[in-house]
Amino acid sequence: MNTLKLTGKFEQALVYATRLHANQTRKISDIPYIAHLLSVAALVLEAGGTEEEAIAALLHDSIEDQGGKAIREEIRQSFGDAVVAIIDGCTESDTLPKPPWQERKNRYLENLRHSSVSVRRVSLADKLHNARSLLADWRQYGDSIWTHFKTGREGTLWFYQSLVQVYRQTGSDWMTEELERVVGQLQQENVS
Repeated sequence: MNTLKLTGKFEQALVYATRLHANQTRKISDIPYIAHLLSVAALVLEAGGTEEEAIAALLHDSIEDQGGKAIREEIRQSFGDAVVAIIDGCTESDTLPKPPWQERKNRYLENLRHSSVSVRRVSLADKLHNARSLLADWRQYGDSIWTHFKTGREGTLWFYQSLVQVYRQTGSDWMTEELERVVGQLQQENVS
């Protein structure tokens, strides 16, 4: 039984994430971005994650999407090195312009193979929520969703399949099973 009690640090991170991503929406649905961050944090907690992992889940896109090195330092000062280490492990790029898509994805997959359990838990929660959202969007909007992705359907599904392989190789749990199920549905849905 998980008896984790969240402290004021989690509440502080929630407020910080809400403010940091206030003007950001999801790629396809225009849902406020905080909904994604809350979902990722919930998945992390449901998977037995620590408070630091849940805070990192709330902030996992902050460095990449909201200011790079300056935001990393703010997070370090407010939430500590362990949280920053998890976020760094979930960050594809902290520079603009970002490196080419394939290079970023390959580096992310390679880093994930050697990352901590904490990084993999937050990453997996993030990718699971993204895949669930993608499937819901596909069911609502159809194939037009693929135009929102740099490499379209083929590249997006390749990345999700590759993620499933890495998560399986590095320690499978219910989130891995769920991601594999959702990715399988995306593949089937798009065969027709």
